[in-house]
Amino acid sequence: MRSVKLLWGATSLLLAAVLVLTVLLVRSEGKLAKTNEPVPDPAEPGDRQAQAVAVIGGRSITYEQLQQRLADKYGAELLNVLLDREAIRQEAEELKITVSRDEMDVELKRMQEGYESEERFYKSMKEQLGLSKSELSEDVYYKLLLERIAIRGIQVSEAEVAAYIKEHPEEFKSYVQFHLFKIEVKTKEEAAQVIKDLQNGAVFSSLAQKLSIDAASAKKGGDLGWVEERDPFLPPSIMEAARSMKQDEISKPIQLKASFAVIQLKEKKEIKKTVDEQKKAFIRKELALQRAVPLKELVKSMREKRHAEILDPELR
Repeated sequence: MRSVKLLWGATSLLLAAVLVLTVLLVRSEGKLAKTNEPVPDPAEPGDRQAQAVAVIGGRSITYEQLQQRLADKYGAELLNVLLDREAIRQEAEELKITVSRDEMDVELKRMQEGYESEERFYKSMKEQLGLSKSELSEDVYYKLLLERIAIRGIQVSEAEVAAYIKEHPEEFKSYVQFHLFKIEVKTKEEAAQVIKDLQNGAVFSSLAQKLSIDAASAKKGGDLGWVEERDPFLPPSIMEAARSMKQDEISKPIQLKASFAVIQLKEKKEIKKTVDEQKKAFIRKELALQRAVPLKELVKSMREKRHAEILDPELR
């Protein structure tokens, strides 16, 4: 089931790239001003199109210019997202299919599995996908609505759910999470010096910012966040060291492919998984989706059913 979550995350990334245009595109009327045109006069109150949104070297970039550039780059994608969502909305209305706020909350809660907190989940969605909390909720709403349309009439028995659980025990196995900090250096000698400095009272985050060659984590003071014990994106040698460490302990030098790491375990916790009715409902839905018409094809057929047509040739 995790692959489904990752697939939807990739789809959300595309949506994030175009959703920022919604307000801009629907209001867009003009074309991009040529770069050799004079600086526009101050806009009249309420004249949003001509308002300057930035200035450089005495020249202004207007709201209209920004709109047009965004429309040129993302307009076709955004328009298709809007058409898809309207087709889903109309089909759901015709079939009297709805999604409640409680159902959205359940799905959002499920998506938060593996994150240390709700706040961290939404922060991660903002950083990785560019989606605000409200945009993510809207995304989830249309996802659930489309899935409900797709699986209507498809029955999945309790025996099938039980069989899936038996065949995929790894999905329901409890696991451990580690909150790790890391300093990565080029040589074992440098790693040993890092450990010595820490033993003499140096602050881990300060050393990470100053010395770590892993730029991404160095900017965060070496903070890797919460990682699962089976995390495929971290070197096995780091995870092996973390398993045997105690809270706040500093590791010995850990050899990586072409460098050495020193890690600190800030905290660890066990995530216990239980197969409750909510989990069974999710499995039942996913099994039904496997039998249903692929969602992409379903949306296409709903658009064709309603004679969707893109009138502007530049947006086709």
